[in-house]
Amino acid sequence: MGFHGISHEFVAKEAAQKIKKPFKKLKIITCHLGGGSSITAIKNGRAVDTSMGFTPMEGVVMMTRPGDIDAGIVLELAKSFSPKRANEILNFESGLKSISGTKEMLEILRKAKKGNQEAKLALEIFIYKIKKYIGAYFAVLGGCDLLVFTGAIGWGSLKIRKMICKDLAILKNTKILAVETDEELAIAKKLQKKL
Repeated sequence: MGFHGISHEFVAKEAAQKIKKPFKKLKIITCHLGGGSSITAIKNGRAVDTSMGFTPMEGVVMMTRPGDIDAGIVLELAKSFSPKRANEILNFESGLKSISGTKEMLEILRKAKKGNQEAKLALEIFIYKIKKYIGAYFAVLGGCDLLVFTGAIGWGSLKIRKMICKDLAILKNTKILAVETDEELAIAKKLQKKL
């Protein structure tokens, strides 16, 4: 299930329990949104796609990572920077931070509310990219029974959840839940089963 795999599995199972439906019979899209963010499509208890790739840089735009970018950008960086420096730029200086000047979502929301154009743009890009993945995964799954938000931003910000779900008509028959992740508990449960 990708770099946030334990989180995605945990919240998907928790959400299925909350709606009293069997996890292995549901089509679920989970959105782990925090400093790093990833989205996973789950069908019948198995992840069929996740937004992160070989590294956690792929996928939705994140606080300091670019998300999906044209590979040509990497080639351009290679012309001017060492591989180490290019990696630092892509992992720690890109994403919403490079647009808004901060890597804190609360600060971006505050600045956007005050009319800061860079913060507004960062927020618009973040919401747009997440909606794009939700729509794609809805198509991949052939529908969606549950949309689950987790992570510091996904679980912690009702405002962000509302912005993401606004105008997503495809979700009219989808249950939408915010579930706090607990990766340590999920790992402990897995270990307990093995003992």
